Amino acid sequence: MSIDALFEQLKHPNPHLRDRAMWELAETKDETIIPRLMAALDEEETTYRRAAVKTLGAVGHDTVPPLVDAMLNSDNVTVRGSAVKALAQVAICHPDIPFSATGMQGLTQAIHDDNPVVNIAAVMALGEIATPEAFDILLEAFKTTDNIALSVTIANTFGSIKDSRGAEVLQAIIDDESVEDYVRESAVSALSRLELVMKNQPPGNT
Repeated sequence: MSIDALFEQLKHPNPHLRDRAMWELAETKDETIIPRLMAALDEEETTYRRAAVKTLGAVGHDTVPPLVDAMLNSDNVTVRGSAVKALAQVAICHPDIPFSATGMQGLTQAIHDDNPVVNIAAVMALGEIATPEAFDILLEAFKTTDNIALSVTIANTFGSIKDSRGAEVLQAIIDDESVEDYVRESAVSALSRLELVMKNQPPGNT
């Protein structure tokens, strides 16, 4: 199937056909693929835009520099949000490859984007990366933000990152009476989830 035909298949209503096209494009070594996918990040057609986001993730870490550039510099909030979500897909599709410093620095900045579509997606992307560095970035953001929605998202994300410090940080949030009640309630739920995850973890994995 030609590259043009594969791009058309990314628009197909059948998710299995979209996924097949996604992986074929990801495995095709053609220098036009990343620019074409990047150009689809502001597509009005939601199915195609989401498929492009997933495909950029499947292509892998070569997409990180252009995604970071779009995430930080585009005036279009749809492009910025889609770029962050694509970075999360890179982490999901290629968990064994360390996330680049460029990607981490970009997400650190994106947390402070004025638009919740972007800043909350950046938190969730760091949750997918789930390294000690990602944990540190989220903790610093939690300490410095006055955005309640962002604080809640970060607290919830601490409940999904398998970091030994998670329980301690969440308990500190719960015990801090200066923290908004809704954020503390979110920390309680996150701590319960984290304890369950850690309890069910195989021995030797911390």
